[in-house]
Amino acid sequence: MQVNALANSNQRRNAVIMIAAFAAVYIIWGSTYLAIKYAIDTIPPLLMAGVRFLSAGAVLMVWARFTADYEKPKKEHWRSALIVGTLLLLFGNGGVVFAERYISSSLAALLVAMEPFWIVIFSWVWLRSSRPNLKVVSGLLAGFFGVWLLISGHGPSGDSALGGSMQLWATLALVGSTFFWAAGSLFGLRAAAPRSAIQTAGMQMVAGGLVLLVVSVLFGEWSWLYISHISAESIYGLLYLVLFGSIIGFTAYSWLLRNAPPPMVATYAYVNPIIAVLLGWLIAGETFTGQMLIGAGVIVSSVVLITSQEKDEGDSSSESDERMTTGGAVAGNQRAARASA
Repeated sequence: MQVNALANSNQRRNAVIMIAAFAAVYIIWGSTYLAIKYAIDTIPPLLMAGVRFLSAGAVLMVWARFTADYEKPKKEHWRSALIVGTLLLLFGNGGVVFAERYISSSLAALLVAMEPFWIVIFSWVWLRSSRPNLKVVSGLLAGFFGVWLLISGHGPSGDSALGGSMQLWATLALVGSTFFWAAGSLFGLRAAAPRSAIQTAGMQMVAGGLVLLVVSVLFGEWSWLYISHISAESIYGLLYLVLFGSIIGFTAYSWLLRNAPPPMVATYAYVNPIIAVLLGWLIAGETFTGQMLIGAGVIVSSVVLITSQEKDEGDSSSESDERMTTGGAVAGNQRAARASA
C-alpha cells in the first residue's frame, strides 16, 4: 500500500511539473517577442541582446559549476561556443531584435516559425537524414506560401517611404535569422561541448553575448544610448528576458527534453507564435489584416505538418529531433528567439 501510494504521489508530482514546464515553454517563450519590443524601445537592440545573453549565460555557468556534470572547459569547447553563439545569438536573435524596431512582435513571432523549414532542409542536405516525405514537402511549400502572404500583406505603417522600406528589410532580416538559427542549431549537434547542458548553454550565451556587444560598438549603438532616457518598461522587458526567457525557459525546456516525448516538446514551435499574437493583440494593441491572418494560419499549419513527421517515422526520427531541438533551446528563442527569440 505504501509503495503504491508513493508511486501515485510521484506520478502526480511529475504531472504537475510536466504541466508547469510546458506552460513555461509555451507562454514564456511566446511572450519574449513582446518583451523584446518593450526592451528595445529605449535600449539599442544589439546592446540589449548582448547584455541579456551575457547576464543569463553568466548565471548558468555559475549554476553549472555546482552540478555533477560540470567539467573544466577546453579550448575546443570555447571555439564551438563562439561559433554556435555567433550563429544563434548574433545572426539569429540579432535579426529578431533588429526587425522588431520596425515590425510588430506578432509578425516577428510568425516569421520565426520558419525555423523548422530550414531544420528539415539542412538535416537532409547536411546531416544526410532521411529524405523529406510528401507530408513534409507539402508543409515546406505551404509554409513559404504563408510567409509570402505575411510579407505582401504587411503594408508600411505611416506615410514614410523609408518606414516602408525598413519594414521590408526587417522582414527579410527575420527570414535570414531563421536560416542562421537553424544552421547554428545543427552545427551545435556535432560540435565539441561539455557534458553539462547547462554549462554548454551558459558558454554559448556568454560567447554570443560578447559578440553582440562588440558588434553593437562597431555599429555605433553606444553613441545613441542615453541612460536617462531608458524607460522602466525597457528595464522590465530586459529583466524578463534574462530571468524568464533565458534562464527559466531554458531550464523548463531542458527538463522536457529528458522527460517528455520529443514530438510533444516540438509543439512549442507552433504554440509560441499563437501566444505571441494573442499577447501582442491584448497588451500592445497590435492588429493584423485579413491576408496576414490567413498567412499566419498557413504557417502554423505547415509547422504542424513538418513537426509531426516523427510520429510516422518511429523512434530513430524522434531521437534525431531531440538532438536538433536541443540546439535550438540553447539561446532560450523566443529563440530567440528564443529570443530567442
